[in-house]
Amino acid sequence: MSGKPQRTRGWSVIGWVGVAVLVMAALSGCSRPATQNGDPVKVQQLAQADLARWDQAVGAAGGGSGFVLVGQATIMTGSWGPDPSFGSNGKMAFMAGDFEAATSLPSDTPPDGVVRWQNGSTQTVGMISAQQALAEIKAEGSGSCSDCVPLRVTGGKLTTADYQTSHGSATAPTWEFTLQGTDTTIQHLAAAHPVNVVPPTYDPSTYMSLISIQSATVAAGGLTLTVTFEGAPKDAGGSCGADYTAQAVESSTAVVVIVTEHPGFGLSMACSAVGAFRTADATLATPLGNRAVLEVAQGMPVSVTPAP
Repeated sequence: MSGKPQRTRGWSVIGWVGVAVLVMAALSGCSRPATQNGDPVKVQQLAQADLARWDQAVGAAGGGSGFVLVGQATIMTGSWGPDPSFGSNGKMAFMAGDFEAATSLPSDTPPDGVVRWQNGSTQTVGMISAQQALAEIKAEGSGSCSDCVPLRVTGGKLTTADYQTSHGSATAPTWEFTLQGTDTTIQHLAAAHPVNVVPPTYDPSTYMSLISIQSATVAAGGLTLTVTFEGAPKDAGGSCGADYTAQAVESSTAVVVIVTEHPGFGLSMACSAVGAFRTADATLATPLGNRAVLEVAQGMPVSVTPAP
């Protein structure tokens, strides 16, 4: 494994939705990529439910919504070493959360840390101890690896790492743990109380008909969101093509973006089974500010960056 950070705990819900769309598209042969409108009434209800869950998550995190993690809080870097069997065990144990401390880890809570975004903005955040960070890493695992040899944590230090957030890439405090017998390190976000929403169970019968956004940019002034998603290729003609519009459903803490497909008309001999990245603009009633932008399928945050 290379030294490049690997978020290997598992794919986000957004990632699995994207893969599902690609698989359906590949199986469709000469049909268009599987992106549809969904029932408008049900989609609106889903968006409202997304906002309600997010509002609850923000309240549980103490009411702040400036720092929202997108993706995994745990990052694995480095290599497992020359022994292939240990590497296989390490990956399975990591996924299962099978860790044990080989030494005493600090239980004291460090002073407040700082999150720094690429645009220069910062936010002060509370911190968690090394012991709590390891407990969270273990809790993230599946807990189902009876044949694994536990990964032994030999030490932990406070450092920083890059994370994706609801407002783009940011450098944030992190606990870095070393593992016995390997060059692999495990990094876990050290910031306390990030907004953490638990999505509903994935239901293919509901979500496969939805267009789920993957990222967004916000224009100067904060009133226009340009969202990215997978759809029909832009240059596809006839019934293979489609136009898209985007609508924002807003609360005081978040914005859910609903993308609607408007299929093209005309004769087409065959359509490409490969989807394409498309964009659409959504107009907000009030500037985005610190609010999160959520995809509609399960109400998970996406990364938002300022428009160039």
